[in-house]
Amino acid sequence: MSTRQDEAPPVPADQHEGDGALLTDGTTGAALPADRYLDREQSWVKFNQRVLELAESDETPLLERVRFLAIFASNLDEFFMVRVAGLTRRMVAGFPVEGADGQLPVQVLKNTLGGAAELTERQSAVFTDRVQPELARHDIEILRWKELEERERDDLTRLFKDRIYPVLTPLVVDPAHPFPFISGLSLNLAVMLAEPGTGATMFARVKVPPNLPRFLNVTARRFVPIEDVIAAHLDDLFAGMDIVEHYVFRVTRVRDLEVDEDLTENLLQAMERELAKRRFEPAVRLEVEADMANDVLCRLAKELSVDEDAIFKVNGPLDLAGLDVIADLPIGQLRYPAFVPSTKAVPADVSIFATLNERDVLVQHPYDSFTTTVERLVEEAAADPRVLAIKQTLYRTGEESPIVDALIDAAEAGKQVVVVVEIKARFDERANIIWARKLEEAGCHVVYGFVGMKTHAKVMLIVREETDGSLKRYCHIGTGNYHPATARLYEDYGLLTANREVGEDVTDLFNHLTGYSRKIGYRRLLVAPEALRAGIVGRIGRQAARARAGKPAKIAFKCNALVDEMVIDALYRAAQAGVTVDLWVRGMCALRPGVPGLSDTITVHSILGRFLEHSRIYAFGTGEPDPDPQPGEDPEAGNEVWIGSADMMHRNLDRRVEALVRVGDSAHCARLRWLIAQGMDEGTSSWWLDSDGDWTRHARDAGGQPLRDVQETLIREKSRGRSADG
Repeated sequence: MSTRQDEAPPVPADQHEGDGALLTDGTTGAALPADRYLDREQSWVKFNQRVLELAESDETPLLERVRFLAIFASNLDEFFMVRVAGLTRRMVAGFPVEGADGQLPVQVLKNTLGGAAELTERQSAVFTDRVQPELARHDIEILRWKELEERERDDLTRLFKDRIYPVLTPLVVDPAHPFPFISGLSLNLAVMLAEPGTGATMFARVKVPPNLPRFLNVTARRFVPIEDVIAAHLDDLFAGMDIVEHYVFRVTRVRDLEVDEDLTENLLQAMERELAKRRFEPAVRLEVEADMANDVLCRLAKELSVDEDAIFKVNGPLDLAGLDVIADLPIGQLRYPAFVPSTKAVPADVSIFATLNERDVLVQHPYDSFTTTVERLVEEAAADPRVLAIKQTLYRTGEESPIVDALIDAAEAGKQVVVVVEIKARFDERANIIWARKLEEAGCHVVYGFVGMKTHAKVMLIVREETDGSLKRYCHIGTGNYHPATARLYEDYGLLTANREVGEDVTDLFNHLTGYSRKIGYRRLLVAPEALRAGIVGRIGRQAARARAGKPAKIAFKCNALVDEMVIDALYRAAQAGVTVDLWVRGMCALRPGVPGLSDTITVHSILGRFLEHSRIYAFGTGEPDPDPQPGEDPEAGNEVWIGSADMMHRNLDRRVEALVRVGDSAHCARLRWLIAQGMDEGTSSWWLDSDGDWTRHARDAGGQPLRDVQETLIREKSRGRSADG
């Protein structure tokens, strides 16, 4: 049957209360309620609440609880730098546009800051009252300066004089010295000084060096916050002055890069200039120690122009993202059991090209080794004299990347190498600029994608001359980045194939990226921004039409976020038609499940755990042939499974180049459907979303026994030798 994306017309979304929507069978559906969307910012806050619940859980190994506290803190930093910053900018710029849920930005901001403040207080309590005492019971101590032994203080004093004091720059504020700029995410000490003779007071700021660990190792398992060591030696910094009081504080600033590409000829140089300017962005959050004196706090808030609602008073140490140094302690019994990825997805004793000539290979990382599949494909291509060209997108990659090294080797060997590098990948811009320059120096053709649009698709194309002289294309399309480190921590799928149609599509896509081809229709791909939303919404509509016609119909998604209104409205319409809709959403979800008459048949679950659930799977149909097809109708009509890089978000569907590929092998499709079914099963440990936007954790059965951990299930399966391909 045909699967061209330009033949999948969308179901128009119902965007206005009282308007009907034209359905795929030509009828008009009832108006959808105005309050049908959950607030996306609150949804994100509740996603991070689920991360915090893993840190609170006694069932999570102790050092992994520490890591989840660090992840929570890092997530919250990013949320303020991006999402809260965006809301603040809209208000400052005078654009009080209503969100999809009808709230004005000022309402959303107030609710968001309130929710984030509650979670910050909860995080501090988890660390101070539960995790820290449990660490101490295992002889892992996070101590304050006054709790250290005299010998330990002496050792730290030497460390201070040798490594810390030389890089400190105390800055006093007086008529000749204005209030200093406080860089984003830096840890600082606010110090009140007094002249011994006159008693005159003044304010000083000391920045904690960012190149040293957040928690200093006193002995093997004893740590102290670095700011305590600096505070204990303030007399060395302000000799002859009286130290009246000192407090720790931290500022979060906007961190979205803005480059006018229409006016910029050299995007790489523009990005480098913008990175240099980034530290001067406005402040959106001020974190302070809970006992900070009110006059000091008021001064900081005034100088930093921070709203009262954005001031967070914290009990205990600030910036718990630095807890990774403790979470990394090599104590096996306090961490998740060691896991070695399977290497059986591709036979080791034959060429990977020979394997792909026989069959497609579906891999699921980290359960299947990234090194012996995706990395191996690039490395074999670089070394194979029959390979003529390699084309690849790079959104994020590691500081030491075997894939980049292989691409450089291929270029130096005379192969044509084209790399589409996304230098605007958030927080990885500097690393990507470095890689882009290295690739260019090696002779690779480096392309930076489209003006005003990120290239987020995960695709690779290898052109090889076969023994009969013909040219054949080998492809990889994935859900995750070509990043060896995250491939061990993120759950992602990848399809390796020599299928002709996929190869032709990926060729067209690269021509689109490098030559500005206006290609829209593909055979096995759905590509954003031109047609991916239309393809997804159209297929949702087809399932609804099948249900209305009394045919088998089902929709099952696994993604990181679901906030696009057109997709959500299409899912509501499908539910109203009687389609069973299973949604496994890791993060933000603006859809309200279980609303009578609107979403009775929609279920939303979320799973967080050892690995970051990162794959995107979009399955349509029941997976079973139609038992009663119409004359001439394909009994498999309506059964499709797609994987790829896109979440159901505005930025993915409108402002990024994304790609989904239709999985062709029936066993692979069954496997992907099985995975979603595992996540949605009531016997699997997960969080369930209700119609009010609240998530409830279901981790034990009625008898109090732990429910199935889907990640542990997959680990055990791989340990028994089964591949994702079988």
